[in-house]
Amino acid sequence: MADQRRVWQRLTGPIWRRIRLLISRGVIKLINDSAKMQEVQIALLGGEPAWMERFQNYGFTAHPHPGAEAIVGAVSGSRGHLVALAIDDRRHRLKGLRSGEVAMNDDLGQKVWLTREGIVVDGAGLPVHFINCPDIYMDGNLHVAGDINADGDVRDHTGTMQGMRDTYNGHSHPGDSGGSTGTPNQRMD
Repeated sequence: MADQRRVWQRLTGPIWRRIRLLISRGVIKLINDSAKMQEVQIALLGGEPAWMERFQNYGFTAHPHPGAEAIVGAVSGSRGHLVALAIDDRRHRLKGLRSGEVAMNDDLGQKVWLTREGIVVDGAGLPVHFINCPDIYMDGNLHVAGDINADGDVRDHTGTMQGMRDTYNGHSHPGDSGGSTGTPNQRMD
């Protein structure tokens, strides 16, 4: 009986070791963001740092800080072919989301948060440097807490604001005693 157990353990031992080593945790040490597929050096629990490719969701990319944590997979159970499957950083994780909410954030506090009440874009006090979009259409009211600066014309469906000012400044009304009033930009002495 003991001999059968040892034979069984000898036969299945390598399989169980490979299964146990399929998924590991680790800590990011270095990042190479210049490669076609981002490469990360991760110190696995109880082992030396290893370089591996990092898989990210299409259309989303990030450059995590050293010290972020990772889940690593061994392709076909081979520790010689490791890939980073997920990386998170509890130091900078956005907290307090409600069920169903989604957010993107960084270590500076900037975020885009799809809340239950609407979309919150928070630049954490940093300026928006550039929006490269030929036209932006809004369906609703625009509320601005600061100045509006425009390099071009400001228009509505009737024309430019300058054209509206010229029309307003050039008009007159009938006066009380016959004649007409002066235009708004004329002084009455």
